[in-house]
Amino acid sequence: MAPPPETAPETFQHIEQSPEFRQLRSSFRNFAFPVTAGFVLWYLLYVLLSCYAPGLMSTKVVGNVNLALVLGLLQFASTFAIAAWYARHADRRLDPSAAAIRFRADAVLPAQADHTTVAEEAAE
Repeated sequence: MAPPPETAPETFQHIEQSPEFRQLRSSFRNFAFPVTAGFVLWYLLYVLLSCYAPGLMSTKVVGNVNLALVLGLLQFASTFAIAAWYARHADRRLDPSAAAIRFRADAVLPAQADHTTVAEEAAE
């Protein structure tokens, strides 16, 4: 198997310092950090209410369904909603930029041997 090209670290460093990559990273962080913080706060609110407000959490909503059960199910619903929201955000904002950066990086880096060639060389 051939060693990696010597120019790869410099190329990756150049990509990492490019404005496009910084914008991609910023777009990811501007979405991920606030949403993560919001979800953690929402989860902690649920836990704190369960611990310190059992009377409130045992309030009946409909029949035998209490507020704790409703809020617990909303935890699951919000998890799936955030995952769908992130997928949409990634499709619209992150993936096109990442593909463009990857395309430029592939043009700069020498062509790599495919897996069958590497496997054939290893077998010899």
